[in-house]
Amino acid sequence: MPPVTALLCVLIAAAALALGVVVGARTARRRVEPAPVPAPPTPGPPMADLLQRVFRSSDTGLAVLTRAGDVVLHNDRAVELGLVRSGLPDARAWAACQRAQSSGQPGTVDLSPLGHRGRQPAAVVADVRPLGDGYTVAEAADTSDAVRLEATRRDFVANVSHELKTPVGAVGLLAEAVLDAADDPVEVRRFSAKILSEANRLGALVTELIALSRLTGAERLPELCVVDVDEVVREAMARSRISAERARIDITVDRPTGLEVDGDRTLLVTALSNLVENAIAYSPAEASVSVSRRRVGDWVEVSVTDRGIGIAPEHQKRVFERFFRVDPARSRATGGTGLGLAIVKHVLANHGGEVRLWSSPGTGSTFTMRLPVHTDELDDLDEADEPEDATELRAKEMS
Repeated sequence: MPPVTALLCVLIAAAALALGVVVGARTARRRVEPAPVPAPPTPGPPMADLLQRVFRSSDTGLAVLTRAGDVVLHNDRAVELGLVRSGLPDARAWAACQRAQSSGQPGTVDLSPLGHRGRQPAAVVADVRPLGDGYTVAEAADTSDAVRLEATRRDFVANVSHELKTPVGAVGLLAEAVLDAADDPVEVRRFSAKILSEANRLGALVTELIALSRLTGAERLPELCVVDVDEVVREAMARSRISAERARIDITVDRPTGLEVDGDRTLLVTALSNLVENAIAYSPAEASVSVSRRRVGDWVEVSVTDRGIGIAPEHQKRVFERFFRVDPARSRATGGTGLGLAIVKHVLANHGGEVRLWSSPGTGSTFTMRLPVHTDELDDLDEADEPEDATELRAKEMS
């Protein structure tokens, strides 16, 4: 073997030996070195602190009581709802806790205040549960909204029953009268006309009940679109023309404005026609009703003004309630259902607007529908082109 080749083999063997020593040393070191120990978790808050946080963040009133009636834990909401007073449990709650401890079964107790005042909840109900070892927990909740809703439901059902009973009973009596007067064509026609009137009244009531249930229920309203206010006024006037002629009421309408709103045209026409019909019903013969429209800032206002009997201040907040009538005899004589203004209120609310009332007994009333103006409408009108209010017009006349 040549000397150079022999030397090269020796060098390769030496390099391989050195590499093996290095690799072996590193492997041994890995086996000897212990695996890294994970850092211990950060200690959290004590369990008692967590329990306090849960109590403080609860929307209900919470209190834990001992067998002796001591309150060992409670939140501020328990004090607000009257579950805990001056560090002591309400007597009714304590009695319920004693029953729960003796029976081992949960219970419910009414903690409603005997005299409702100020911001104090009108109705409070507490659930009581035994925890064992002589402890009980009481959880109180404000049920005022549920109680009011149930009362409203009962009143609504009672009012509907009464309103339906009147025309149904009248139709039955009139039908008997027709049978008794079968041989008298004049009486038959007279009673038949009354039956038709009561049937129309009954149909109008059912129609408005359906409309109101849709507005206040879970049924989805139609998609809103751009609505021409002038078209709404024109269609509402067409609906009310016959009623106005029958009552000998003159309806005056201002000039078109070209205003637009986002809404449902059918619902808006229904709301405005209800206001016009209401103005006609409460105006004396030969009187006038006016309808006007204008833009005020970002709002479109459509007002209906009558020169009728007016509404007393104590009744003005209630006229939008279902079946409320300022003059029940007059309303029934004109065929009113007592739902028209309630429908107006809910239509405007569903459109992001409102209805306002101004009235003075013996002078008349003005109902104003306020709706947000269409968002894409150009604001190129300067102050000189904007509609003037009544105050500005009177000032110009006086000058």
